[in-house]
Amino acid sequence: MSGPVVRGWCPGALRPMASGDGLVVRIRPRLARLSAPQLLGLAALADRLGDGGLELTSRANLQMYGVAEGAHGDLLEGLSGLGLVDDDPALEGRRNVLVSPLWQPGDLTERLTRALYDTLPALPELPAKVGFAVDASGAPVLGADPADFRLELGQAGLILRAEGVARGRPVTEGEAIPALIDLARLFAQTRRPEQKRVRDWAPEALPAAWQVAEPLPAAPRPRPGAQGAFAAPFGRIAVGNLVSLMGASEAQAVRVTPWRMLLVEGNCPATHPGFVSDPTDPILTTAACRGAPFCPQGSVETRDLARRLAPFAPDLHMSGCAKGCARSTPAALTVVGRDGTYDLVEQGCASDTPALSGLTLPDLIALLESRT
Repeated sequence: MSGPVVRGWCPGALRPMASGDGLVVRIRPRLARLSAPQLLGLAALADRLGDGGLELTSRANLQMYGVAEGAHGDLLEGLSGLGLVDDDPALEGRRNVLVSPLWQPGDLTERLTRALYDTLPALPELPAKVGFAVDASGAPVLGADPADFRLELGQAGLILRAEGVARGRPVTEGEAIPALIDLARLFAQTRRPEQKRVRDWAPEALPAAWQVAEPLPAAPRPRPGAQGAFAAPFGRIAVGNLVSLMGASEAQAVRVTPWRMLLVEGNCPATHPGFVSDPTDPILTTAACRGAPFCPQGSVETRDLARRLAPFAPDLHMSGCAKGCARSTPAALTVVGRDGTYDLVEQGCASDTPALSGLTLPDLIALLESRT
């Protein structure tokens, strides 16, 4: 069997990706925020034209699965009416901006993000998956979430930092976006062809002038069951649960996070049966892709197995193939499907060399249960 096909780009609304059960359509909410009418409208579209659910991604986007090719036009019309689609596929692809979901109206994160959106057409050509993070609403909360260029706070104010190095360059608000353009151009002009992400380029090529100031220490993320935070197992939210939550919360809007969690603005219940409210639930530290039969590259079922294994592996990544779409960072334990069997990677990613290969399902379960 050949290896998994790496597309080199992410799906969008205008440029969907084929999967095992139809098209995958990604919606990128501006400022990581959806008003209540937008969210309920999106839920209705997912129920009518998708597979009845929405999935939160590690980029704080929403994905819809199971869209028939013939229904894509109707979906775009619906998304356009909700203000959730760009006019230009190229611009949509560049709007890969991760925003702190803790921003407040008018604060530095909101101002910088809006300025960045306006500047996207002026950026140089960059590899398809290059992304940005704006994390300037107090202590950083996005430090563990992948982004190539980061605007965040240091001890003395705003800094611009390249992924892969510990320090950034101090900038004022007015200097931030021009400096980001300069840094993006430097990366585009000096990177080697195989260096498709800034983390692969910066440690060896970034000038010292761009590595002066340390970011503030990370702040704790919201925890499920508090601060209007509702976690979704594997990021999957059934439409009925979403509608029920919005009805019970009287929320004006929700924030989409990269942590498989929604933050509800306004009055809301502490818990909801469709979401995880226990911050100690091991499912919250478990990542799993859709796997077989939904993904044509997955050779094993993933999510039911991940639920079964989660209590035995507190930092688990269950991947249907070596691409590792559900998690790009190392996990304590990664289980990878290969030709219907399972490989085991320790302290690594799905694409890393496994410690054990070709395990049967009973062998895998017995091995993990024996470790507890």
